[in-house]
Amino acid sequence: MNLSLIDKFVTIFKYIFSSYLSIEMLIITLLLFFILVYNIKNDNHYIQMLAIAIYIGFIIGIVICYSSYVQTSFNSFVKWILNYIYFPSTVVYLFMIIFITVMIIYTLFTKKISNFKKIFNYSFFSIIYFLFMSFMVLATYDGVDLLDKSNLYKNNIILSLIQISNLLLVIWLIFTGFYYLYMYFKKRFD
Repeated sequence: MNLSLIDKFVTIFKYIFSSYLSIEMLIITLLLFFILVYNIKNDNHYIQMLAIAIYIGFIIGIVICYSSYVQTSFNSFVKWILNYIYFPSTVVYLFMIIFITVMIIYTLFTKKISNFKKIFNYSFFSIIYFLFMSFMVLATYDGVDLLDKSNLYKNNIILSLIQISNLLLVIWLIFTGFYYLYMYFKKRFD
């Protein structure tokens, strides 16, 4: 199927108005969108809870009705993560460093996080940056082509640097998730 970008939009537009079901789905989606936008000003918690229930209900409906699809998707996702852990990609590693750079900038300028969390972020990000710089220096020194995975896997030091950086990022993500969950409940019940 060789459709241009405009042809793809035209195809979707034709589909939307091709049946009553697709028109109803469009109306429901737009209605929910406008209610959520209107609720930004009013900040009604009942509307927020209703929206959360609708979105979670949609996901639960997909899980129930299309369980084989969800199971296959989940298995593919886990396989992709395990594949990346055991066979890391330098491309993903670069994007991980870009993400960390954005998070450092956010941490520098935000007033919303505590000093403890700032110190935690700085320590993890500094270690990951050190590992990335070591990776780049070692790859340059040894003449390793960063796009050739076979050379990457032959060098245990480079492979270890990438894998430990990934592990540190996962630890940071898990800690950050629990930290924000703790702060939410602390704010909610204190």
